[in-house]
Amino acid sequence: MSQAWHEIVLEVLKANEIRLIPYVPDNVLKPLIAAIHADPFFTAFTTAREEEAVGIVAGGAMAGMRGMVLMQTSGFATLANVLASLPCAFQIPVLLMISERGTLGEFNLGQAAVWRTMRPTLEALAMPHQVITRLDECGFIADRVIRQALMTQQPAALVLSPLLTGAKASPVKAGS
Repeated sequence: MSQAWHEIVLEVLKANEIRLIPYVPDNVLKPLIAAIHADPFFTAFTTAREEEAVGIVAGGAMAGMRGMVLMQTSGFATLANVLASLPCAFQIPVLLMISERGTLGEFNLGQAAVWRTMRPTLEALAMPHQVITRLDECGFIADRVIRQALMTQQPAALVLSPLLTGAKASPVKAGS
């Protein structure tokens, strides 16, 4: 039996000694968050905002602790300034894991609007990012993005596609 995406990600985080996991709660990331909390290897906690979580991971990196921020697409929309002025400007390997909302059957118009801005923002910041769409490539892509960020001292993002996570979609009603 194959592993679920969140089990693969958990193994990759541990293999790369990513211990510090601040996050803003998200339903798509719920199984990963639960697995992280169940494992004493990790220090995980909620933050009020994604900007706060980025600052915590940046501070941890400067103190020698590796970390990753967990969030959803809409939370990423608040980060352009903090990413540009802290990890991008000062070469701090802040890692982001973003559950992708706003596409493939998304029912929330706000999520769809924000989804269109995520990749252009990452590109404008020259921030490396990869979208994981398939279970068979999940471990490889997650591992390589993390390793590259750590070796180059650059922030990076992993985007978890609904093709991987099976994110929810609202059923279309008759007459729609």
